[in-house]
Amino acid sequence: MPLWTIHHTPGIFTDEEKHQLASHITDHYEQVGLPRFYVITLFHETRPEDFYVGGEPTPVGVRIVVDHIARRNPDRESRRRTAQWIKSMLQPHLERNAGLHWEFHVDETSDDLWMINGIAPPPAGSDAEKLWAESNSASPY
Repeated sequence: MPLWTIHHTPGIFTDEEKHQLASHITDHYEQVGLPRFYVITLFHETRPEDFYVGGEPTPVGVRIVVDHIARRNPDRESRRRTAQWIKSMLQPHLERNAGLHWEFHVDETSDDLWMINGIAPPPAGSDAEKLWAESNSASPY
C-alpha cells in the first residue's frame, strides 16, 4: 500500500491538479503490478502560519510523506531510482510556484502490520494478488 500524504499551503494545487497527480501516482504503481486500490493519496492544505521550515512560517510549501508497505526497495540503487521517479513526477507540479519549499521522504514499513478491510493482503506477485488487481478489490483468499 503506497500512502502519499501531501501537506501543502493554499494555492499549490487545484482540484483538477490533485486528481491528475493522484491518478499519475496510481498509474505508476499499477504498472509495477499493484492493485489500484492499494494506492491512497491524501492532500492536506495547511495555512502558511501553521507550516514552519527551520522555525519560520513558510508562505509556500509542500511536504510529502510516502509510506510503502506492499513493496520495499531491496537495495540502495533501487531506493535512489524510487526517489528520482518521485522527484521527476513532482517537479512539473511544484516548480511553477515561485519560492516554494518542497521535500519528500519515503518510509518502508513491514507488510506484517497491514490489513485491508480486515484481510492481510496476499503475497506479492501471487495469484491472489493478481486477482485483487483484476477485480480492484480485496477478497478472502
